[in-house]
Amino acid sequence: MLKTALIYDFDGTLARGNMQEVTFIPSVGMGVGDFWAEADRLTRDADGDNILMYMQLMLQRARENGEPVTKKALREHGEDVKLFDGLKSDLTGPGWFERIDAFGARYGLEIEHYIISAGLEEMIDGCPIRPAFRHVFASHYAYDRDGVAVWPAVGVNYTTKTQYLFRINKGVLNHWEHDKINRFIPDDVRPVPFERMIFLGDGDTDVPTMKMMHTKGGFSIAVYDPRNSARDQAKLYSLISEDRVNFVAAADYREGSPLDLIVKGLIGRIAVNAGLMPAGD
Repeated sequence: MLKTALIYDFDGTLARGNMQEVTFIPSVGMGVGDFWAEADRLTRDADGDNILMYMQLMLQRARENGEPVTKKALREHGEDVKLFDGLKSDLTGPGWFERIDAFGARYGLEIEHYIISAGLEEMIDGCPIRPAFRHVFASHYAYDRDGVAVWPAVGVNYTTKTQYLFRINKGVLNHWEHDKINRFIPDDVRPVPFERMIFLGDGDTDVPTMKMMHTKGGFSIAVYDPRNSARDQAKLYSLISEDRVNFVAAADYREGSPLDLIVKGLIGRIAVNAGLMPAGD
């Protein structure tokens, strides 16, 4: 079967809000607004990268609170993220990933799911949908021999996100292997061509990735929290008029939702473009 990649941002795309805000920031005695304001101030003062600076601030505040950051603790914080409707299986039926995998298989497509996120890989590892993903590209820490986080090892920001599309395209599922990324590989032997990719993101930090996906022959979908204001939704709709995304839809992953129908339609288009037809037709 032909590999087809569905690639997701995490915060605001699969989960409501930022993952750090649910339990971690309260656990170090800070308000959510105060934490991000402090991270922004540190970023400006250092003329630094805001992802690395928020990660360092997490380490600093945790140490000051007497509980250094560990991989285990971050995983536990990730268990509490608030996922959008329809992602998980429940008593009403299978969740998003099982349904989309089965739909792709009807066309002879092997669906692989990936995450590219500025959030923390360790927290994503703790969330209940983690087993659905072939690989997670996200920010993460380096740890000492006692398992305590000591510094940010990887910070994924809005421009560096684009490199991970090439890593998926060439089958390089790590952050460090640069030789293969820079080596010429003919398009027809790459594991996942861009035209068999669909990216889902939720806003400004995903715009370069969505634009690149759009121009490379893949598909991009801007999603939004249906509880957000009309102004927030209008900003996303403008991405279509600016030719930066293909579609905009609410982050509702239940069967029959507009997003469900859009993604299934794109999977069908990918199959037709590859000369495939659904089983039984």
